[in-house]
Amino acid sequence: MSSTSSTVLRADRIWLDGKFMKWDEGNVHIMTHALHYGLGVFEGIRAYKTKDGRLAVFRLKEHIRRFYDSAHIVLLKLPYSEDEFAEACLELLRQQKNLFSEGAYLRPIAFMGDGAMGLGAVNPTRVAITAWDWGAYLGEKGLRDGIRAKVSSFTRMHVNVNMVRGKITGQYVNSILAKREAVLAGYDEAIMLDISGFVAEASGENVFAVGRSDTVRTPSLSSPILAGITRDSVIRLLRDMGREVQEVSFTRDALYIASELFFTGTAAEVTPVREVDNRQVGAGKVGPITRELQEKFFRVVRGHEPKYAEWLTYI
Repeated sequence: MSSTSSTVLRADRIWLDGKFMKWDEGNVHIMTHALHYGLGVFEGIRAYKTKDGRLAVFRLKEHIRRFYDSAHIVLLKLPYSEDEFAEACLELLRQQKNLFSEGAYLRPIAFMGDGAMGLGAVNPTRVAITAWDWGAYLGEKGLRDGIRAKVSSFTRMHVNVNMVRGKITGQYVNSILAKREAVLAGYDEAIMLDISGFVAEASGENVFAVGRSDTVRTPSLSSPILAGITRDSVIRLLRDMGREVQEVSFTRDALYIASELFFTGTAAEVTPVREVDNRQVGAGKVGPITRELQEKFFRVVRGHEPKYAEWLTYI
């Protein structure tokens, strides 16, 4: 059984450029263009253990579609069809089904490989898929009790700088700096504003705020945010639960006076926020809407809700 640390399991094999190989053989050259200039795209996809003991990938089709959209945006030509790539994701999990019997996190990535250097270079695209058991991205305690967040001094990049519909590797330096700033200051996560001062997103998650009238608000897709697949899922779940959801702009002080806050993302799932900038959010604990949503979300991904069965691809 392989592991990246004492607590995190990783796959014994990876998929690289159409071939399965041992994890330690999945190497690229130091002159790989993407290593120098950041031209690559990636996805984060989760598979969950369902009620019948099988493994199911959550919204695989939508993740693969976004992956290909991201590559198109940055002019990376992918050498495989969407169906071929989706099948490679599933086959990697099939080969590791004993290791990942409780669930897994998939990381597809495509990047410009080695060859010519310089900003104008066009080299063959390399494509890989890895997998590991990530657990709760912001910690089990954070998932259960909520986290502390800080509004970052780093601004989410303008929509003509940051290609917001793409999940592009180099763009995440902006998020890394914000995350490190927050963690060094003693917080769990950063919340980033856009250039106009409105709430955009966290370093790697979408943001939702519950008002005192129980209306749920989240920044619209016209702002510089990633079109999160978990975000889209949560909006549908909330509306199906009878909650009003508004996709609108709002300011940082709206976070301070919200009755509930939560983040969504493939890695973060549905993570409550109990404090922002040393200001308690609501009662300072997970609110009733967030808790109900969490429970619904985990029932869905584990196959307990037939209404959302189309979101699951079984291994």
